[in-house]
Amino acid sequence: MPRHPDPDLEERVLKAADGLWKRGGERALTMRAVARAAGTNTPAVYRRFKNREDLIRGLLLRIAGRIRQEFEQGETLEQVAEAYVEFALKMPNEYELFYRHSGLMSPRKGRGAPRPIRESRPNFALTEQLLAKNFGGSAEHHTQTALALWALLHGTSSLLLTQSIPEGHEEALREACRAGVRAVLKAAGRQNS
Repeated sequence: MPRHPDPDLEERVLKAADGLWKRGGERALTMRAVARAAGTNTPAVYRRFKNREDLIRGLLLRIAGRIRQEFEQGETLEQVAEAYVEFALKMPNEYELFYRHSGLMSPRKGRGAPRPIRESRPNFALTEQLLAKNFGGSAEHHTQTALALWALLHGTSSLLLTQSIPEGHEEALREACRAGVRAVLKAAGRQNS
């Protein structure tokens, strides 16, 4: 009997994988467990995702889309920066998955120079574009500023998520991050004027 295509399979598998990750982290994310949670069999999962890395890559693309939606709601670069930290705090499991496995989005090709960050991180490219829109020049001209913002925001998010900042100082850290973002943007404005 011929197999009938299942148009919803990919979505069900990704939704199941997302749920397993949220509940049990990396250990829970096996192809067999994903198949069971998606209401299908393991070979069907392998027909769509060649291996676990490919499945995780699918999850990463979904998360990148969610982050982009958060970014696009911001009207200013400061609001986009705030959205980054808020995403990390509201969706810590997705944030952890994204940064634990983000290398899967940008595998190196051969021994040559690494690809530009913007090619493997669409939200990094969006940040460069927003900087160019605000300060002029090409998006590529703003890589250094985008990296500085990323380091500042990721560091702040990581400190908050791991509770590495002494209790009661969380808002002071958030305010220091905001001040850092303003300083980076002010410096970018001076460089481009």
